[in-house]
Amino acid sequence: MSTEQKLTSADMLAQTLAKNGCKRAYGIPGGEVLAIIDAFDRAGIEFILIKHENSGGFMAEGSWHADGFPPVLVATIGPGVANAVNVVANAMQDRVPLIFVTGCVDGAEAETYTHQVFDHAQMLRPITKASFLGTTSTCGLIAQKAITISQEPQAGPVHLDIPVSVAESSATEDLHVGSIPVPVITPAKDIIFEEAAKALENAKHPVAILGVDAVNENAGNDIQAFCEKHAIPVIASYKAKGLVDDTSDLSFGGVGLSPKADNIIMPVLEKADVVLLLGYDPIEMRIGWRNPWDKDKTVIEITPIARTHGMQHVSHTLRGSLAPTLEMLNNAIEVKRDAISKDLASARDQLKAMFKADSKFGPDRVFETLREVSPENTVITADSGAHRILLSQMWQCHHPRGMLQSSALCTMACAVPLAAGYKQSSPQTPVIAFVGDAGMEMGLGELATLREHKIPIIICVLVDESLTLIEMKQRASQRPNLGVDFTGSDFPTVANALGGHGVWVDDVESLKREAKAGFERDTFTLLACRIGRKSYDGKF
Repeated sequence: MSTEQKLTSADMLAQTLAKNGCKRAYGIPGGEVLAIIDAFDRAGIEFILIKHENSGGFMAEGSWHADGFPPVLVATIGPGVANAVNVVANAMQDRVPLIFVTGCVDGAEAETYTHQVFDHAQMLRPITKASFLGTTSTCGLIAQKAITISQEPQAGPVHLDIPVSVAESSATEDLHVGSIPVPVITPAKDIIFEEAAKALENAKHPVAILGVDAVNENAGNDIQAFCEKHAIPVIASYKAKGLVDDTSDLSFGGVGLSPKADNIIMPVLEKADVVLLLGYDPIEMRIGWRNPWDKDKTVIEITPIARTHGMQHVSHTLRGSLAPTLEMLNNAIEVKRDAISKDLASARDQLKAMFKADSKFGPDRVFETLREVSPENTVITADSGAHRILLSQMWQCHHPRGMLQSSALCTMACAVPLAAGYKQSSPQTPVIAFVGDAGMEMGLGELATLREHKIPIIICVLVDESLTLIEMKQRASQRPNLGVDFTGSDFPTVANALGGHGVWVDDVESLKREAKAGFERDTFTLLACRIGRKSYDGKF
């Protein structure tokens, strides 16, 4: 019997993941995953203890954004798996290739033993791309399948359920690790392609919309080069911010949730004679982006997958990866524009001026101040809430993945673990997490994770003692104020008690001073910025 054959099935799982680049796994141990965690350690995969499986999944995602290695979340049977449902659903909607490894009891045992037992795969089926049950002859195989399926367009989570006896038993398969295929799809050069190329060549007011699939294809350089050559201005979804530098003359910045921004963008789309969709997935967008243009508009979409969402009209679909398709278009069309039109340039400038800070110490001033004192390469994360919308409009990103958020599922309590995972995988990068006070209260336990793993991020808490975005909707619909306001927590005291540095901030100079010190500190810094209720009114 060879050395490889003496490996346990848990070893097969772990070594396959490790050989495909997995560096860390996040989770909380339970009896059903002890053999898996032990095998991870032998394979060189670091196990990171967190306080909640939901946070662990976001830390894994943050790590993936930083280094590109497959993100792994581990959960034990029953409540551990159930705790992770939110982050798995987020990975499905936000296109994150999460590998979700769970422990379970053996099938025969599950027939007569019911404590904590339910069908993991059945529960996860609607929110995963695939689910596999491990056996002694397949744990390495399904790990390889998970790596491949999770990264195939569109990226998403894959679940691996490993029975205890399987994990602990000798494997009956050989260790085999295939290369991860990089999907490169070239569109057919047919009549549809020729029509699209001619329309784009002759357009006087073309506009491109960028989305999350372009981020996952790492297509920023190709998009920027193509749009610069052909003078095509770009609108980015929040996920796609930075694919073209937000400070570029071509960039309208990020849009999707702000009605104020839409007042500028919708006339731009109406003016456009050709709309070019580049990896654009409207799952991020608010309902106002359903059917945003007429059905007679020339709309060219480049996509490696079939789009079945029905959110908008498309006249020409080019099934292909972005880089080769843009290269084919570039070779097929002549340069006929050397600058964007004056009307579009005016709209771009108007949009950028619209979100300048004008308060003494409201959220807009906080964001503007922190952008001013932060290094250019700072990566930020944003929780769900009113602050995320305004921040996404105001913060300038100079590179892809410069602003991380849950923009499809829009779940709370994601910002701090996203920031922690990114910082852990890229220690030299300055990282700031922006979170509302309600979101901070939801995930306070992860401050202990920051202390435990010595992760020195800055956390900016926007303190207004209200679920502001919901309160604004409540007011707008003339409903009574119910269930949205709450009394405040002493966040600095909590941060200090959990090993960080916490401070109340009430003015710009204090914010500058504390932020600069936070970038130099070897523990986390929590800046509790008191902005007051209703401070987002009229801002976005």
